[in-house]
Parts: sequence; structure tokens; C-alpha cells
Amino acid sequence: MRKLFLPLAMLIMASGMLPAQNKSAGINLSIWKGVSTQPLDSLQTTYFNIGIQSSMNRMNGLGINVLGSVIGRNMNGMQVSGLANMVSGSMRGIQLSGISNINGNNMIGLSATGLTNIAGNQMKGGLLSGLSNITGNNSAGLMASGIMNISGDKAKGVHLAGVANVTGSTFNGLMAAGLLNVASEHMNGVQISGLGNIVVSRMNGVQIGLANFSTKARGLQIGLVNYYKDEMKGFQLGLVNANPDTRVQMMIFGGNATKLNVGARFKNKLFYTIVGAGTHYLDFSDKFSAAVFYRGGIWLPLWKDLTISGDLGYQHIETFKNKDYGIPARLYGLQARLNLEYQITKKFGVFASGGYGGSRYYNKNVTYDKGVIAEAGIVLF
Repeated sequence: MRKLFLPLAMLIMASGMLPAQNKSAGINLSIWKGVSTQPLDSLQTTYFNIGIQSSMNRMNGLGINVLGSVIGRNMNGMQVSGLANMVSGSMRGIQLSGISNINGNNMIGLSATGLTNIAGNQMKGGLLSGLSNITGNNSAGLMASGIMNISGDKAKGVHLAGVANVTGSTFNGLMAAGLLNVASEHMNGVQISGLGNIVVSRMNGVQIGLANFSTKARGLQIGLVNYYKDEMKGFQLGLVNANPDTRVQMMIFGGNATKLNVGARFKNKLFYTIVGAGTHYLDFSDKFSAAVFYRGGIWLPLWKDLTISGDLGYQHIETFKNKDYGIPARLYGLQARLNLEYQITKKFGVFASGGYGGSRYYNKNVTYDKGVIAEAGIVLF
């Protein structure tokens, strides 16, 4: 690097600082602002730039700098800097830097940096960064970052982030993040996250995450907890599917499978889900054993306060110290039930269930136990 810039410095000083009317054939060899072969004024267009730190009016071509370059108007071509690139106007082309790329107006092309990309107005193309990408207005294309992508207004394309994607207005396309996706108005497409997906207004498409929220939804929500506030046209697939009309009810029951059980039922207009836990999957005479369960099904009214329902269930079973006596340490169970329920008062009801189920080993394709299920209990509304 020293061998490169020593002759450069000598050339600049020997030039005696060329006057403003000499355009230097569009070549800017620069050490610092004001120390270059090309003066900085509104008449200058740069076609080739190499230096340590450069300031230019307009560039149509290639610029390479050790630290950074600042362009007062537009850039069409390629900027490469060790630290940062800045364009006050519009950029069309490619920007590469170690820390940041900043474009005050529109950006069309590719901007890649180690930390942060900022496009003050519209972006069409790709933003790649180790930390964050920010667009102030509309964006179309790919935004990929290690931490966060933020688009202030409408966005379409593919947004990939290690932590979160946030769009201030409507998003069309794919949002995928390690923790959170947020569309402040509408979302048309797919949201995938490790924690949550939020659409403040209307969602048309698919949400996949631990928790999914939308005011109005048309499509599919897949997660542990799914919630819509006003309207849903589609399906919710999750442990808990809820909306403002969802009734949360406590269930206490016993039977010949897991002997004593308590669960919470999330009951909607047609579908319901139940999550809960029970004790003594094995007999009371054995040492302690327990299970957690999830059930999902549909219910229908039969007559007045009498309803019928059917569901499928999954159990995870722990036998604790019973494993010391040749019983598997843990099992899983698959079950099917048909239920009759009668609501006695506004706050209290009773039910009886019959079905069939079996438990199996996790580590081999062998059935441990199977048989008829008989249960009965109460519901607290």
C-alpha cells in the first residue's frame, strides 16, 4: 500500500493543485478532500478515482479508496472503500465497504457492507450487511442482514435477518428472521420466524412461528400460539388457536389412561384445543409417573346444553424412577376420543369420554401399551 500511495502523493503535489476549470480528463487521484488532481465543484464528473479519502461531485465509473469516498450528487458505477461510501443523490451500480454505505436518495443495484446500509428513499436491488439494512421509503429486492432489516414504507421481495424484519407499511414477499417479523399494515406472502410474526392490519398468506398475530387474516397460521383479532378466513394450526371470541375453560378429569388430569381448553366456534398435564400414567401402586398432553378437535351442539366432540391427542410420558425397574424412562402416546358434554349451569358442566390409544418407545418402533380409554370429569366455564 505504501508503494502505491507515495507516487500518488508526489503526482498530486507536482500538479500544483489543478484549477477548477481543468477536469483532469475525469481522473481523480486523491489523498484527502482538497488534496487531489480533480477539484470539487459542480462542473466535475469523475470517471476513475483512486485514493485514501475522496470527495467528488459526480461519478460515472470506478472509485477505489482506502478509507472512504463522498459523492455530492449521483454515482453510476462502482464504489469500493475500506470504511464507508456516501452518495448524497442516487446510486446505480455496486457499493462495497467495510463499515457502511449511505445513499441519500434512490439506490438501484447492490450495496454490501460489514455493518450498515442506508437508502434514504427507494431501493431496487440488494442490500447485504453484517448488522442492519435501512430504507426510508419503498424497497424492492433482497435485504439480508445479521441483525435487522427496516423498511420505512412499502417493501416487496425477500427480507432475511438474524433477529428481526420490520416494515412500516405493506410487505409483499418473504420475511424470515431468527426472532421477529413485523408488518405495520398489510402482508401478502410468507412470514417465518423463530419467535413471533405480527401483521397489524391484514395478512394474506402464511405465518409460521412460535406466536402469530394478525388483526385480519386470510390464509394459514402455524405456531404454538395463533391469534387473530377481527376476522379469519383460513386455518390455524397450533397448540393454542385464539381470537376475541375464544372461550378459555378449565377441565379436571380422571380415567384409566393418565389417572388424574387438569387441562385448559381453548374453544372456538367449531374447533378447540386442550393443553394439560396428568399424574400416574402407570398404576397408583407404582412409583410416580406423569404426562403432558395436547389435543385438538371439533365440537357440535346436539340438543340445548348437550354437545358432542371428537379429538386426536398426543402425550409425552415420563416414568421417573420406574425406569430402574425395567420400564422405559419416557414414552409417547397417540389417542383418539369421542366426548359427550352437558352444561349444567353457566359456570359448570360435566363430560364423559371414550376412545382408544397406545404408548410407544421414542427410540424404536415398538408399542409399549394400548387399549380402550374411559374418562369423566368437570368443566369450569
